[in-house]
Amino acid sequence: MSYICILNPLLLMSLSTQGVKQMSPVSCCFEFFTGRVPSKQIVSVMETHSSCGAKAFVVTTAKRRKICVGHYVNWAQEAFKKQNVIEGRSPPASQ
Repeated sequence: MSYICILNPLLLMSLSTQGVKQMSPVSCCFEFFTGRVPSKQIVSVMETHSSCGAKAFVVTTAKRRKICVGHYVNWAQEAFKKQNVIEGRSPPASQ
């Protein structure tokens, strides 16, 4: 019986920490690329999670590199908009 009393709280704690991990942002940017990626090399552009400290785009290249680019960079904004138009989604309203 005491064995169950010990394992039950441990199981509950492990489940609750897994929930926190799933709710946390997958990727945030802390360093930013200052160059330009040619549009032919861009496979996808995603915005970072809203809980990240800095708004940014994560650009994935044809060579599967993930590059952080500031949210204010024009070419990244255009690539993001173009991707949303191609996929039939409207880009989120700017704030």
